[in-house]
Amino acid sequence: MAAMNWRQRIGAFIGGFDAGQHHRRLRGFRATRAHVNALIAASGPDITARARWLVRNNGYAVNAVESWAANTAGDGIKPISKIADPVRKEELQRLWLAWTDEADAEGLTDFYGLQRRAAREVFIAGEVFFRIRPRRGEDGLRVPLQLQMLPAEMLPLEQSGVAANGNTIRQGIEFDRIGRRVAYHVLRRHPGDSTDPGLAGEVVRVPASEIIHVIDPVEGGQLRGVSKLAPAIVKLFLLDQYDDAELDRKKVAAMYAMFVTSPAPENPLAPPEDEAGDAGYEVSPGQIVHLDPGEDVTVGQPADSGGTYEPFQYRTLLQISAALGIPYPYLANDMVKGNFSNSRLALIEFRRRVSAWQHSVMVYQLCRPVYARWMDAAVLSGALSLPDYEANRPLLLTADWLPTKWDWVDPLKDANAEIAQIEAGLKSRTQAIAERGYDAEQVDREIAAEHARERALGLDFRRPGSPAQGATAVPGENADNDATNSDDADDTAENRPREDEDQP
Repeated sequence: MAAMNWRQRIGAFIGGFDAGQHHRRLRGFRATRAHVNALIAASGPDITARARWLVRNNGYAVNAVESWAANTAGDGIKPISKIADPVRKEELQRLWLAWTDEADAEGLTDFYGLQRRAAREVFIAGEVFFRIRPRRGEDGLRVPLQLQMLPAEMLPLEQSGVAANGNTIRQGIEFDRIGRRVAYHVLRRHPGDSTDPGLAGEVVRVPASEIIHVIDPVEGGQLRGVSKLAPAIVKLFLLDQYDDAELDRKKVAAMYAMFVTSPAPENPLAPPEDEAGDAGYEVSPGQIVHLDPGEDVTVGQPADSGGTYEPFQYRTLLQISAALGIPYPYLANDMVKGNFSNSRLALIEFRRRVSAWQHSVMVYQLCRPVYARWMDAAVLSGALSLPDYEANRPLLLTADWLPTKWDWVDPLKDANAEIAQIEAGLKSRTQAIAERGYDAEQVDREIAAEHARERALGLDFRRPGSPAQGATAVPGENADNDATNSDDADDTAENRPREDEDQP
């Protein structure tokens, strides 16, 4: 049996996957078998620090982060309640909108601004934490609840061991005996903020019900996040150095430098040097310079970067773009190299990735938990009245989360295509409106109100030939025209021969 197993292993090595071989081409390729948690524990702080440095100092890095945040969060991913009662739904939506301005415990932005900041942090550090802060009634909030954003550094990776209650602490997260997260061990002050007078290194235990951990894990069992900049950090840093070297080269090349060679440097007849040690030669336009016998002038000619600079930059930025998952035009702000077709393909692919991240990370991990805690606090505080809330809570919490609408690449063609889909029954108006980030019921109410106002003022802004022109007239409106049209119709009917008269 042992001999057969050995032969199977030998056969697998000889005729198996080339990627598993150890021949000359892969001799230096020694990949670690450590789990991602061990790798993050060893390298996570350095990766996060380098990512933050690049975002502060590298134009491509900050552009990638801002592009990601603008596309994933935009103006905000907003809820549309599924409550059937329109009055209670309107009351809930108004209260939610009012609370979003009070959501940030720091008072720097609203709830949708916190979404954008969360998207930036997840891109830079791989994760972000929000602490739910219940407030008192005398604090004057519409709903006594706020959110405090905590960066990844506030949860120390080295915080591991066994708690006093027997639970396991791994990288700052406390787990019970069946693997559920029960608490987070958070620093009271940022470890790198020397301006905070708090005690450095002091940790507080916060129940897991009060912490929201936003993370996009890349491997099973992953506990903490990894920066999305990690695969591109080395190339971004080296490309930055290369660019600096080329700038210095150009700076030297732009200087008009001359060198005077003399066979007798100790010649007493040479021009006196100034205080800086220069010989005193100055060149002006049209000047004729007389040199001493034997002296020669050489003009400096530093090497140019040549024609390889632009292709090298472009190819390196393409690799960085692929590593970050950001389209090249969004990374480099270069719209010259792409035509309409390939730019549209790249945009569609990018939007699919963004849409998947929005629903699987932002909505699931941040928006839904906040919405649930907000509604609980609103009902308990009396700010919102929902009968039988406890019994019907799962149903009342149901909502559609609508991201910011995508801008059309070709507005006329895209709009016509969507109208054709609606008319063919391939999608509904409700779905089309929801994809733009709006509530169909609210849009319909606004359209009805506008039409009523136009009729009252005798206005009609509908485009001739549009579907709205074929709408049923309001009874009593334009009675004279209706009567005239009716008489014309009667005359036409009288003059029109009957079908049986036309029959042979």
